[in-house]
Amino acid sequence: MNAQGTAPASDNPSVGIVVVSHSRALAKAALGLASEMLHGRPLRIELAAGLDATSFGTDAAQVKTAIEAMDGPAGVVVLMDLGSAVLSAELALDLLDDQTMRERVVLSAAPIVEGLVVAAVAASGGASKEEVAAEAQAALLGKRAHLDNSETAAEQPGPTDTDVTGTFTVGNAHGLHARPAARLVSEVNRLDATVTLTNLTTGAGPVPAASLSRVATLGAEQGHQLRVAAAGPQAKEAVDHVVALAARQFDETESDGPPRGPATQTRPATGPVGVSPGIAIGPLRRFAAPEVDVVDTEIGEPGDEWRRVVEAIARVRKDIEHVRALTVREVGEDEAAIFDAHLGLLSDAEILGAVKRGVQRGEGALGAWSAALTRVENELANLSDGYLRGRAADVRAVGDQVRQVLAGVATGLDLAEGLLVARDLTPAQAAALDAERVHGVVLMAGSATSHAAILIRSRDIPLVVCAGTALAEVPDGTTLVVDGAAAEVLIDPPAQVVEQYRTRAAALVDQRRRDLASAAEPAATLDGTPVTVAANIGSVDDARTAANCGADEAGLVRTEFLFLGRDTAPSVEDQERHYAEIADALGGRRVTLRTLDVGGDKPLSYVTMPTEDNPFLGVRGLRLALEQPDLLHAQLAAISRVARRTPVNVMFPMISTLRELREARAALDRACGSDGLPGQLRVGMMVEVPAAALKVETFLPHLDFVSIGTNDLTQYTMAAERGNPGVARLSDPLDPAVLQLIDHVCRAGRGRALVAVCGEVASDPDAIPLLVGLGVQELSVAPRMVPRVKAQVRDLDVGHCAVLAKRALTLASAADVRALLG
Repeated sequence: MNAQGTAPASDNPSVGIVVVSHSRALAKAALGLASEMLHGRPLRIELAAGLDATSFGTDAAQVKTAIEAMDGPAGVVVLMDLGSAVLSAELALDLLDDQTMRERVVLSAAPIVEGLVVAAVAASGGASKEEVAAEAQAALLGKRAHLDNSETAAEQPGPTDTDVTGTFTVGNAHGLHARPAARLVSEVNRLDATVTLTNLTTGAGPVPAASLSRVATLGAEQGHQLRVAAAGPQAKEAVDHVVALAARQFDETESDGPPRGPATQTRPATGPVGVSPGIAIGPLRRFAAPEVDVVDTEIGEPGDEWRRVVEAIARVRKDIEHVRALTVREVGEDEAAIFDAHLGLLSDAEILGAVKRGVQRGEGALGAWSAALTRVENELANLSDGYLRGRAADVRAVGDQVRQVLAGVATGLDLAEGLLVARDLTPAQAAALDAERVHGVVLMAGSATSHAAILIRSRDIPLVVCAGTALAEVPDGTTLVVDGAAAEVLIDPPAQVVEQYRTRAAALVDQRRRDLASAAEPAATLDGTPVTVAANIGSVDDARTAANCGADEAGLVRTEFLFLGRDTAPSVEDQERHYAEIADALGGRRVTLRTLDVGGDKPLSYVTMPTEDNPFLGVRGLRLALEQPDLLHAQLAAISRVARRTPVNVMFPMISTLRELREARAALDRACGSDGLPGQLRVGMMVEVPAAALKVETFLPHLDFVSIGTNDLTQYTMAAERGNPGVARLSDPLDPAVLQLIDHVCRAGRGRALVAVCGEVASDPDAIPLLVGLGVQELSVAPRMVPRVKAQVRDLDVGHCAVLAKRALTLASAADVRALLG
């Protein structure tokens, strides 16, 4: 952004300023403070802050663009906050093609807030880049002098070089593997402190906590004790934060671990392992990763070789970000999280420092990169824990991607239709598989816990790993049979065997086909009780999938997809257009639009939100919307416009008091204007808080329906944060306490308001009979789950389900309930 409308940089004699920060919100706030000091004087400044409006991080390419925009005869001063911001600024200088421009840039180590304030004043007053940098560097002198001269200064202990230390025990089931390590590194990089970790159990370390590759080499397994030490202005905050993060198991969810299932648990690691169930039959289609010669045929000047490295990293980063976005859309955020670790490796200061030193010694780009990555990979491969040892594959995957770019080797998985056989796959390759062409996957090596395996399984492609090297000699096109549940790989089996598997596979396909063929029909139980099966969606693409899968309606539209990842709120017109597109994609079926459900756990860059110790119990959902009346008014106005031409439900999230609902209804009335509520508009609320469930009778006179969000209702009822593996055993929606709340809502709503369930339990085969037996009238599930859920509903008898549900309400635990259902 250009803070003030000024002449182009090349024609402007004043110094340009570039602010490099991990946080876009922080950079904007610092700029706002600095602007107050200028009294209208022009300032040339660009912000290179955050990876996007909400994601923390810095990007060398973004910094390079900002420097080029601010360049001019007077030069540019770059202010950086901490950690990788410095590295990104240095890489940006290396990326500049113009040597003269590089010489006009000064990197300043000044504190970013105080430094920006004085730098802005100096630059707007015509100071030179050296003077601006010097002013910024001296920005803390006034504050320091004031504090040193205060009456209590003599009583305060002076600064020392002693580190602040703390200890924690690793609680994660698979230690500090890629995802928790990536979370740790990203958190440490936000703090103005130098942090190290030592594995007290094994003696490994200390290693810098800001380096993903070095943290991985600690071999930190579950139960190991680690020491964290920090020095610098935020040393104590850093230690406290890391210890607290470790206590939360680095916010790792249960799904971050290896895939579950009997095949992965009972078969020995030495033989084939079934990871993803299903039967696939077809011709073998071999994939071999392209070989890359790591010997540089020609080596240029160190500066040129380093630029090759930086440009290759930038290209791979874009590729990974693209694959990550696709994975989020098609599979989910949890599965896409591995790519955060890969992106972290691309900006790892330890790795890049080793590569740069190699280049400066005269090594070529390819050789220096390969040497640095191989060293880290070998350290990981020698760890004792198998799961951590498997993280060497992540380093190899990222390393190979950059190697291929440096060597000019084409990449991709352009395969003919059939069963893919490979030694192993990277997560990026797994995410790029076309499930319409690749019917099954066999990995000769691999691992059931690899991220590639998790991604393939999440896409419902049959998969067997650790199949052995015998397949290496099998000719391409040979018939294979893969049974992912039984961990079987049959090579060119007799015709009668193939026919047996075809029969079994056909039965599975027929069942799915029957479910899909009848999915458009209403779902009713054997005794004629209708149950609406709706879809939870977050985009127009989701809506199209839901329509194709026979969803009766959209039971939950997560409208926050329009608000996140941007600098300003969407306009009324933008929202109206998107909501109408979703309604059109569903062919006029009723659409339930949940109002903005964000808060401390899902921040908006353009809304000031307080830092909360527990955002799940803070200002989120309707609580936040009521504090932002303009934001709420715009959304409700857009919803009311769409409701005048298609059936729409509006649903308010996170309600716990009648006052909140009344205020929301009043806001809706204002947004609808003098024409009043559209005739096709129904009003509902989420039941996510136990208080709302227990006093639901007080809400019902103001509602047409309620939708029970069992994910949040369970975590609040059981005091067990969802996603925290330390309390995962408590977070079961089939706990009798949760079922009793659902039962209370259903009994209160009978004859007065429709009761729906939109949490994940709505697609749980064990739970569906209980929900129907309790009186739930609508199940809202993931779009692709609709056919199966409808099919199950049609096989239920409400009388039997009611008896089952009544018994479940009296049991002591979720385990007892599941035993009853089993």
